[in-house]
Amino acid sequence: MKAIIELQFLPPVQYFTKLLHYPAIELEQWEHYQKRSYRNRCHIADSHGVQRLSIPLKKGKNEQLPIREVHIAYDQPWQKQLAHTIRTAYQRAPFFEEYGPFLLDTISRDYEFLFELNLELLAQITQFLGITPGWTFSDTYSPTPDPEVVDLRNHIRPVHPPEDPHFKAAYYSQLFEDKHGFSPNLSIIDLLFCMGPEALTVLQASSVFP
Repeated sequence: MKAIIELQFLPPVQYFTKLLHYPAIELEQWEHYQKRSYRNRCHIADSHGVQRLSIPLKKGKNEQLPIREVHIAYDQPWQKQLAHTIRTAYQRAPFFEEYGPFLLDTISRDYEFLFELNLELLAQITQFLGITPGWTFSDTYSPTPDPEVVDLRNHIRPVHPPEDPHFKAAYYSQLFEDKHGFSPNLSIIDLLFCMGPEALTVLQASSVFP
């Protein structure tokens, strides 16, 4: 079974349960950018609770642009600010030093396009997790893919997400749960930094398929 899904920035745990389950993944490369999505934002947890991180985009009508043409903006030092936020939140996490420097190095590079940065981060994270999805890229944009392809595009989103009967966030130990309780479905980096090699076990426990 194949699934099609869009690229996201440091996607949530739910996203990776799909990569784990489907043997073939088609990454959507012909869609247009959509606001209020995980394409250029993610959620982490720090001492203040759940926080949003985002990548600034060059001003303009990004929503009308093909996703591969969406430019990252560099008029503000967002990379340093984002890296500082991630370090502050996770420097005490058991596996931050094992994975964090590699991901922050990638974020520090001046990628021209959002698609390129998201793809490189996805490749790194799947390698860390030990997931080897057989991904390809969409040939054209199709509002309704072939019946044998599971359409996951825009199903994993921060605003009004649809119910997903195949995902139930499994518990794992988080840094600030003593203050804020368990925060489900954060960016995969929260799971990776907190659980390391055991992250794969949590993903498997969060994936609900017959």
